Parts: sequence; structure tokens; C-alpha cells
Amino acid sequence: MHIGELAERTGLSLRTIRHYDEIGLLRASGRTDGGFRLYTDEDLARLILIRRMKPLGFSLEEMMSLLKTIDTLDGAIKGADIAAVRSDLESFIAQAEERRQGLRDQLAMADEFLALLRQQ
Repeated sequence: MHIGELAERTGLSLRTIRHYDEIGLLRASGRTDGGFRLYTDEDLARLILIRRMKPLGFSLEEMMSLLKTIDTLDGAIKGADIAAVRSDLESFIAQAEERRQGLRDQLAMADEFLALLRQQ
């Protein structure tokens, strides 16, 4: 698929996707003869994973690290210590759970705030 379709399917801007390509977070799987980026369904799945990390406040570096961990577990990176890589994945899961709880806490405070306003 072309970058426009990828943007539409993920809700991300063309600029964001191009930036991710430039920094190596998400590389286009191919290019047309005219030089336009082409993406696969696997690229789409990867971009959706990246998009799901954003609200949890993961940095671009953390996103890259997680994607490398996933690539290693999927066999794309050879010669890795799988036990250490699985430990890295567990660390990411723990961080995501902690950040999710923080968002829940913020949502609870927002609900309390709205309740106070409605009592006025």
C-alpha cells in the first residue's frame, strides 16, 4: 500500500510516517519505480503497535528498543540471548502496565473533577 493508505488506516499523518521512516522506526518495505514508498500488512501492524505506545508516553528510543526485542523474538535477529530478550519484553510489559495505571488514575481524577463541577 502507498503511504496515503497507511496514513488513513492508522490515523497518523504522512509527515509522522515519513519521520518514522527517516529515523528508522518504520522503514518502507519497498519503493515504486517512481520512488514512492510501499508498505505491507506487516508494516501496518508494526505502525499500529507504535501508535498504541504513544499514549503511554514511550519515547522513540523506547519504541525502537521494543521493536528490536520483538524482531529478535520473531527470529529476524539471529544469535541473540533469547532469555535476556524475553526479560526485556517482560520489562516493557511491566512499564506499559504501570503507565496504563497512571492513565487510569488521571481518568479517575478527571471524573472526580467533573463530579465536583456538576455539584455547583
